[in-house]
Amino acid sequence: MEAGGEETDHKCRRGTGKIMKATVLLYHDITPIGQFEISGFQSPDANIYKLTLDEFDRHLSAVESRATLPMTLVNDAGDDSLMITFDDGGKSAVLYTAEMLEQHGWRGHFFVTTDYIDSTAFMTAADLRELRSRGHLVGSHSCSHPTRMSHCSSAQLQHEWSDSIRKLEDILGEPVTAASIPGGYYGDNVVHAARDAGIRNLFTSEPVRTVKVINGCRVLGRFSIQQRTSSGRAASLAGGDFWPPFQQRLFWETKKILKRVGGSAWLQVRTRVLARRP
Repeated sequence: MEAGGEETDHKCRRGTGKIMKATVLLYHDITPIGQFEISGFQSPDANIYKLTLDEFDRHLSAVESRATLPMTLVNDAGDDSLMITFDDGGKSAVLYTAEMLEQHGWRGHFFVTTDYIDSTAFMTAADLRELRSRGHLVGSHSCSHPTRMSHCSSAQLQHEWSDSIRKLEDILGEPVTAASIPGGYYGDNVVHAARDAGIRNLFTSEPVRTVKVINGCRVLGRFSIQQRTSSGRAASLAGGDFWPPFQQRLFWETKKILKRVGGSAWLQVRTRVLARRP
């Protein structure tokens, strides 16, 4: 353990001894209706996480009605903060999403898959600099978006985190210390590799509010938003209600068991099922 670091795998506590909590909503691409292809990854799996502009606008209004604190960058966030994040690095961030957040006086956290920077449907380096200049946080979502990140070798994890951080720092001209894990495959090996790469705030897809510190890296869960997530449910998650987070947690734990038992076969079945989904 480094000097001044935190003990491995404990809950983050404020100076009063209170366990720190944060409510973090996880979004992806926001596009006009029928235009999912203009932003982000292109697959039935990716599309279930894409919202239309009207849907997202309703979400923001509903969340605002329940939010007790403004949405802030993670490095400024205190206890019980409400944060909003966007994964993948799709082009919609600069086309629509950032402006819609700013209309509410909010800023977001945009996590970028760096191998796709400057490619079709993803942000350019200039887009990332613009986003940062407007007060939004830009962080890593790995280099290549591995299908099962927790199953990567140590060398690949080092590459995915260190090289993506280095590329973003070269683009932005400042340290990058925040990241999110792609695909929902979370493990201690992923966290330790992120910490070694200089990441101090790591967002998972675990639907929890309690913040952990693992070897000096703050680990925050998130509540995932999909196409069929209603604005009322998003507001309920943001407002700290009991039932929606409980339901999402129950579903998540069930899915983890299926992933563990099914291995790569789980992904094949999921892909076939989603390909048939309207």
